[in-house]
Amino acid sequence: MKLIGRIREIQKLNKLVASTQSEFLAVYGRRRVGKTFLIRNYFKNEFDFYATGLAKGNTRQQLTNFTIFINNYFSNHHAVPSSWLEAFNLLITELEKKKSTDKRVIFIDEMPWMDTKKSDFMMGLEFFWNAWASAQSNVLLIVCGSAASWMLNNLIKNTGGLYNRVTERIKLEPFDLQETKAYFTQKNIVLDHYQIIQLYMVMGGIPYYLDQVEAGKSAMQNIEDLCFRNDGKLRTEFSYVFSSLFRNAEKHELVLKTIFEKGGALTRDELLKYTKMTTGGAITKTLNELEESGFIAKLHKLGNKTANSVYCISDFYTLFYFRFISTAGKYEPNVWLHQIDNPSFRVWSGLAFEQVCFAHITQIKRALNIGGVLSNTYSWYTKGDGEKKGSQIDLVIDRRDQVINLFEIKFSINEFVITKEYDAKLRQKIQSFKEETATKKSIFLTMLTTFGVKPNEYSTSIIQNELTMDALFQ
Repeated sequence: MKLIGRIREIQKLNKLVASTQSEFLAVYGRRRVGKTFLIRNYFKNEFDFYATGLAKGNTRQQLTNFTIFINNYFSNHHAVPSSWLEAFNLLITELEKKKSTDKRVIFIDEMPWMDTKKSDFMMGLEFFWNAWASAQSNVLLIVCGSAASWMLNNLIKNTGGLYNRVTERIKLEPFDLQETKAYFTQKNIVLDHYQIIQLYMVMGGIPYYLDQVEAGKSAMQNIEDLCFRNDGKLRTEFSYVFSSLFRNAEKHELVLKTIFEKGGALTRDELLKYTKMTTGGAITKTLNELEESGFIAKLHKLGNKTANSVYCISDFYTLFYFRFISTAGKYEPNVWLHQIDNPSFRVWSGLAFEQVCFAHITQIKRALNIGGVLSNTYSWYTKGDGEKKGSQIDLVIDRRDQVINLFEIKFSINEFVITKEYDAKLRQKIQSFKEETATKKSIFLTMLTTFGVKPNEYSTSIIQNELTMDALFQ
C-alpha cells in the first residue's frame, strides 16, 4: 500500500537523507496514527539496523530483545549485556565492522518502552549518539514512540547529555478528510462525503481504525460491526491504547472521563475541583501528556486569556467510546442502526460534527477565500443572567481584515431549514456577541451544514456565507 498524504513529512525525510552530516530524528504521535508505517514505507524496510521495544517488558527483557535484533541483523551470537551502555557499545562495534559512505539508517521503534524504571537506557543512548553517531557524517538515527510526553521530555527537551541533539522532529497527525477519502479510494471503498464524515466522527483520521472499514457496507454498518459486536476491533481499543501509552494511565482516564461527564469542556481549575488532583506538577504533567498525544485540545476563549482557556476531548474515538461503547451491553443485531432517532445520537452527532469542523479550520478558511488572511480561532459563550438568555457560538474566526465570522454548525441528513423561531435565535446570538465583546468589526454569520440551507424567506436575510460539508474535503 502506498503512502497517502504525508507530504511535509516526506520532504523532511528527503532533506535528512540528503544531509552531509549525521542527523537525529524523533518521530512521535498518537498510537495507531501510522508512524512505523511511514518510516518503513519510505525506506522500503531497508535499514542498517532496526529494533523495537517490548510493551511492558522489564529491563532484562528489553536488553534481551535488543540483543536478538543485533544478532539477527549482524549474524552473530552475542550474549545479552548487563547494561544499556554495553548494549549500545555492542551495536557500535557491529556497525563499525561494515564501513560505508552511503547513508546509514538506524531505526529504533517504540523507544519509550525500552526506558524501564531505574534502567540506564538514556545513558546508553547518549553514549551511542555523542560518542559515535554524531562523529560520523552519514548516520541517520530515527527514534519513534507513541508516548509523546516521553519523546518530548527525554529527547526533544532533554537537559542532560542529549541537550539540543535531536536535529529534526516529526509529529505525525491523523489524516484529514481528504486524505481519509484518498485512503478509502486506494482500498476500493466507495463512500460519499456524508458517509465518510460519519466514520470520521467515530474514528477520526487514525489509519489503523480506517483500515478496518469494509467495502460494500455503509458507515453505520461498519460502525456497528467494529464498535458494538463482541469481537469488534474497536470495542476494547480504549483500555489497550491507554495502557500502552501512559504509565499510571488512571490519571489520564480520570481527566478524560471528567471532561466528558461535565459537559465536554473544563478549565484547569474546574478539572482540579472535580478530579481532586493536586495542583502543580501532577495535573500539569497529565494535561501536557494528553495534549501532546492528541487526546485533548486547549481552546482559547475570545480575548485569548489563558485563564479562560478550556480543555476538551479532541480524539474522536475517545468521545464515541465514552458516549456509546463504554455503556453498551451484550451485543444485539442492529443496536447502532436503532440509535439514529435517539436524542443521545442527535446530541453526539452535532458535537462530533462541530469537532470535525474544528479539525479542518484550514479547509474552512480556504473555502471562504480567507486562507491568506491572518486570523485567530475561538469558541464563545456567555452565561445567562436573570432575564438575559445565555448564548453560544460554535466557532469564531476573528480576522485581521476587520471581520469576524460567527459559525452555526449543523449536522443533518437533509437541507437545514431556518424557521422564524430559529431566525430570531440567530439574531439574538449575534446581538449578545456584539454586546459582550464590544467589537467594532463587521459580523458575518456563516452557516456550515452537511447538505446546505434550504432556501426560504429567512435563509437570505441574515446569512453572509454558506458552506457545506464538501468544503471540509478541499
